[in-house]
Amino acid sequence: MSNERDTDASQSLAARISNAMVQAQKKYFGKGPLRAKSYLVDDLLFIVMRDGMTKAEETMIEFEQADKVREFRQTFENEMTGRLTDMIEQLTGRKVLTYQSQILFDPGIVIAIFVFDKSIDSGVSFTGQADDEDALDRPA
Repeated sequence: MSNERDTDASQSLAARISNAMVQAQKKYFGKGPLRAKSYLVDDLLFIVMRDGMTKAEETMIEFEQADKVREFRQTFENEMTGRLTDMIEQLTGRKVLTYQSQILFDPGIVIAIFVFDKSIDSGVSFTGQADDEDALDRPA
């Protein structure tokens, strides 16, 4: 019985992480992903965010300037590391050792990876997702 509660709590945590990351992307990029899903596995957190490119980024891709979009995203994410790791540490209660993100263009996906100082229960993984179908219509 307590195992079910632990699973529910962890899935709830993964959903809270997904929601928080969508909101952070909206706040700092002006547009967030339409969908995000978080995976907690061992000492790792993966957040997969879909359909979150800004109109300017989409236009740059049309101009065949994917490298410029990737370079800007990487620079911006590097500057955001402190804010994002603080957010994740507050949500999880665990220390983040390192963080990295990567943007993919076809399909449009951003993957954020956080490495924690300690693992969750061995062999257990949790997922949680957030959908934001109104992300295009609501200001950040």
